[in-house]
Amino acid sequence: MLLVSEVYTTPPAEFKTELQEMTYKVLKELDIPFERVDTEEAITMEDCLNINRALNVKVVKTLFLCNRQQTAFYLFITEGDKPFVTKDFSKALGISRVSFAPAELLYEMLGTKVGATTVFSMLLDRENKVQVVIDKDVLKEEWYGCTDGTTTCYMRVKTERILNDFLPYTKHEPKFIEV
Repeated sequence: MLLVSEVYTTPPAEFKTELQEMTYKVLKELDIPFERVDTEEAITMEDCLNINRALNVKVVKTLFLCNRQQTAFYLFITEGDKPFVTKDFSKALGISRVSFAPAELLYEMLGTKVGATTVFSMLLDRENKVQVVIDKDVLKEEWYGCTDGTTTCYMRVKTERILNDFLPYTKHEPKFIEV
């Protein structure tokens, strides 16, 4: 069973990555409150079950996808327990089939490793190369649960603050789809 800390409302004492530090700096700048927990390394959605209980949230599944040519990139945010079907995703957007972007591109473009993909990576996508795509079912939740860009720290933030404050700050306009 994955070990999960008590709930904190402050940033970690030390940051593990540039993205993690940027995340908390921007949350403070935008006056977006959060609750977070430290964990052992969590990579799978099954690992997130204890995190969900500790934060009383459903951690989202965030996938970094691309077309075959690796010229179009998508950050797809969906419910943690919903299976990803590439055909359904592509059809909903009216695009050719996509696949998971290589781990090297995930790190290069979004500043994270596999298992730490997060909406906060949009802070690093200054050229807007990545299209944020959100499953409409995510919008039904009051709270948005995700990583802070690491596999050892998870947080919850009001969903409306991600949509109305954070994403506009990063100049990313999400597309909403049903899958």
